[in-house]
Amino acid sequence: MTNDQQGEHSDQPVDELDAKLLLLLTDEPRLGVLECSRRLGVARGTVQARLDRLTGRGVLAGFPPALDLGEMGYGLTAFATVEIAQGRRAEVCAGLAAIPEVCEVHATTGQGDLFVRMVARSNADLQRVVDHIVDVPHVRRLSTSIALSTPVPPRVRPLLERVKGRSPK
Repeated sequence: MTNDQQGEHSDQPVDELDAKLLLLLTDEPRLGVLECSRRLGVARGTVQARLDRLTGRGVLAGFPPALDLGEMGYGLTAFATVEIAQGRRAEVCAGLAAIPEVCEVHATTGQGDLFVRMVARSNADLQRVVDHIVDVPHVRRLSTSIALSTPVPPRVRPLLERVKGRSPK
């Protein structure tokens, strides 16, 4: 690889081939390296090297199965803005991570300090989850909203499609 190619990759974490590979694996996560190489028309070693590079750079974080939490009995999704005692984020996040129904926690700016996505089986179960969150040491205040629907689910496809559609530089 030339210095120009290396520089191009360091400025652009995902190029067109990476995007095509990631789209393929997004659609069919159980595909093997050999099948990916066949469908993309590149060598098996190229696919493996790309996967290794994307994993090493943290772009590709893993291959978890896509689960429908509603079908698992957790049909209620809620979001909470959490205010915490100053300087206690790590402790609060550890406490939140210990609650199985807490799916995500983001440190934020603006109102509150943390933004939490959680699931529950019912409104009564949500109250139980909220009570657990409020019981985490250093949680000062909690404001919760229930999701009525998810018109745009979590996605990365539009970003990958944008990269895939770029013309070569």
